[in-house]
Formats: sequence, structure tokens, C-alpha cells
Amino acid sequence: MAKGKSNLGSFNRRDFLIGGAALTGAALVFPVAGWAKHDALSFADDPFSLGVASGDPWANSVVLWTRLAPDPLNGGGMPAKNVPVKWEVATDEKMRKIVAQGTAAATPEFGHSVHVEVMGLKPATWYWYRFTVDAGSSPIGRTRTAPAMSSLNAKNERLNFAFVSCQHYETGYYTAYKHLCADDLDLVVHLGDYIYEYSPIENRVRRHNSPEIKTLEMYRNRYALYKSDPLLKQAHVNFPWAVVWDDHEVDNNYASLVAEDNAPKDEFAKRQAQAYQAYYEHMPLRRSVLKRDKRVEIYRRLNFGNLASFSMLDTRQYRSDQPCGDGSKPACPESLDSKQTMMGSAQEQWLMQGLRQSRARWNVIAQQVMVGPADGVAGAEQRFSMDQWNGYAAARKRFLEFLGEAKPSNPVVLTGDIHSNWVNDLKPEFYKESSPVVATEFVGTSISSGGDGSDVRPNTATVLSENPHIKFFNAQRGYVRCSVTPDRWQTDFRVLASVSKPDEPITTRASFVVENGKPGAKRA
Repeated sequence: MAKGKSNLGSFNRRDFLIGGAALTGAALVFPVAGWAKHDALSFADDPFSLGVASGDPWANSVVLWTRLAPDPLNGGGMPAKNVPVKWEVATDEKMRKIVAQGTAAATPEFGHSVHVEVMGLKPATWYWYRFTVDAGSSPIGRTRTAPAMSSLNAKNERLNFAFVSCQHYETGYYTAYKHLCADDLDLVVHLGDYIYEYSPIENRVRRHNSPEIKTLEMYRNRYALYKSDPLLKQAHVNFPWAVVWDDHEVDNNYASLVAEDNAPKDEFAKRQAQAYQAYYEHMPLRRSVLKRDKRVEIYRRLNFGNLASFSMLDTRQYRSDQPCGDGSKPACPESLDSKQTMMGSAQEQWLMQGLRQSRARWNVIAQQVMVGPADGVAGAEQRFSMDQWNGYAAARKRFLEFLGEAKPSNPVVLTGDIHSNWVNDLKPEFYKESSPVVATEFVGTSISSGGDGSDVRPNTATVLSENPHIKFFNAQRGYVRCSVTPDRWQTDFRVLASVSKPDEPITTRASFVVENGKPGAKRA
């Protein structure tokens, strides 16, 4: 862990967003140094090819990330030795007012990734940062600390953030990130499927760089491919991120040690461990997520003063196997079994305890698969996805009843995975009109997964009529923008007509509002 002291100034954040060509969606410019070859630690090519990132902001600290990879698609191209990397944090975009600096080691053990936890920063403050090796410097990134919990200078009047998920490289361009970069945000929340593990698919807009990935080096190369996208790089440059994984960072629809193809558990455990390590190596995460034997425990909590607390969940590593053979089908006894778990006992208790003790005005549960049920069959018959919370109905009811009894302030669930936009009222008994609304769920569409979307689908009218708790549906690509104040939460669904061609314009398809103390969303 590296530490530094602060001596902070002020700046106009909107000038940063729109004032310079290097930081607008219209003209992305990344500084590239001239790479010298004067000693053993110099590089023939740009060692910062994967860019920079920051994340997990606290009131006095933030994580800075990079990975040295002069040959990113072929294992990284680094020597099997530790490499010193200098880091600097400043209060100005030209890096003249340095307030913290130090040196970190990029080690072969973790793919020459660097995770610097800068301490001693001021709350609710923008900073700029960069990394340097003997051959040159990285792009300059920008980050922001969270507000303090103290009422003094807490600056809790507003939090602007976006949440995203599901960015299959092959099925579309990352145009949504171009528009996200022009927004006035404090944070980006990524809810999973940062990469896809699949073999290349024919007739797509871009191609994967290997067969299905199953080893550490293959996972590293796949992350390198995704991080080569300039729009994704820019979104990391502009804002701090908070990330959690879903299934495709390892294997489609896996559950704990159950692989999609039912591979032997010891074999899949090895693959999973390597996938988790590669995820850590490429994300701005604190070292505290690394446990014994490189196990990664990713559920954690981020607080933004007294305004919002984010519980970041992991609904893959600890869940029971999908019941009833997975797929979409009527509820079966296994799906109603109280032993079925989405989070595992330890994480479930951690979540409930944190919500019970929270002092935040808004309590955000950031997770992967849809909580609200979506019956797509007209009439008395019902069919549900067993991979979503429908397959874990008793655990869902237990959690929603807890929300109704403990009454944490304004619970809001953020969800990815499903490649479409939804707004759901969450109730312990979804198909009983008398059951109270205890929380709101906003489900965000994909960045690109699924290719070009559509506003509606053939069964949209049926879904909306069969599920009165569903307030909105849309199947276009894009991202979700949220603006939160003590009295009001507004969610804007930002959508693109197409991702099969670049530079598409973006529109706001719908906006919904949740008022403080009134669970349930309404049209803005």
C-alpha cells in the first residue's frame, strides 16, 4: 500500500469534461511517449497500452491501476522480473501540483499489474494521476474521492453516476462509452460481463483473439483485447469505477463450482481461480479483495457520505446451482427450496447487517441478475428464468421481507445481465396486489451484448400485462444514468439505435423518479 499527503486546490469539473479535445467523445487522444531502449527495463512498445483506471473511492483514498503490457495480446511481453513504477497524484490536469507520489512494484506474479491505494486525500475532491517507467509516462487519468460521513464538509447534496454491464466485444461497438464520457459523473458502476469467454463468432463486427479462454494467459489476453478499445479506455480515464463480476468473466451461467458444461469440479476450480486472478489484475480493486491462495472476495461496501451506500454483491461465486436444469420454466420444488441461495449465507448476513446499520439516505444494492420476476406467458401458466432470482424464490422472499421489516432507508437495486432495460417495483409477494412495495429495481441494458437491440419485442405487451410490478421495458443498447439528492433519485435510460456501426447518436428513452421515503418508481 502506498500513501501520500494532500494539498488541494479547486477546479471547474465541467471544463475537464468538455474543454479539451483529448477528453471529449468526439476526439479521443492518448499521449504516447517515445519508448527508449537504453537499458534492460526499457520497452520497445508502449507499456501502458492498456491505459489507466481508478476505482473504489473512499473519503480519503482511491485505487489507481495500470498494467505494464508492451505486447498486450501475447501475454503482455514483460520480462520475468519486478519493475518499479512511479505514480503521482495532482490537483491539476497538467500534473504540476503534486500532492502524493510513490513507487509501486509491477510483479510477474500478477501480470505486472499495479494497484496503488493512495491515502491521505481530501473528501469529495477531483484529482489527476499518472504512472511513469524509465521509458515514459502513462496517459493522465482523473478520479474523485467520496464525500465524508461527517456532517462537516460532507458535500452530500448530489451524486451523479452511471451503471453499465455486458460489453461483448464481438457483437457491437462501445459507442455508449463515448456518450457516457461527456456526462457529468462522479462514478461509473460496472455490474459484470466486462469480458466474454467465448470462442470467435462468425459475421460479427469484431473478432475475439482466441478459442474459448480457460487459462490465466488466455484470460489476460482477452482482457487486453477488450481494454484496447479507445472508448472503454477513455471511460476509465474520466471517472473512478466500482466493479463486480457476473458469469462471463469465468464461464457462462456458472454457479459456484458448477460449470456450464459440468466439467469436473477440481478442473473448474482451477479455471475459476485463474479467471478471478485475471479479473483482479485488470480492475482498480483494493488488495483487500485478495484472500488466501489468491482467492478473490469481491463483495464489499462503498459509502458516499450520508447520501448513498453501495453494497456491491457477488451472485455467482457462492450461489447454489440453478434449479430445475436451468433455462426458463415454471416454478419447481427445487426453485422454492429455502436452502437455495443466490449469495451464500455469509454474504447474505453481511448484506442484511450492513443495511440494518446504514445511516445513508439511499441504500444501493448493486448486483447482477434480475430480482423481479418476468412471466412471459399469457394466462394462468407462468415461466421464469432459473438463472435469475426466480430460481431462488425463497431467498428472494426472505430478503424482500427483511427490507419490509428492517426498513433501511430507500433501498434501490441496480441490475445488469439481461441486455435490456426494466423498472420493477419489488414486493415480497409479486402477484398479490396487497403486498407492499419495499424497494425499486432499475435494470440496465448492455453496452453491446446481443448486438443491435429494439425498443420492444414481440412479447413485450404480454410481459407488461402479466407482471403489474414491471413499470418499463426497453431492449436497446446503452447505459443508465442516475442523479441522486437527499430528496429524489432520477434514473435516465440512455439508448442507441445501433451498435453494429460506430458513432451512433444517443437519446434518453425514459426517465423515472423515486422520492425519498416512497418506494416505487414513477415516470419523471
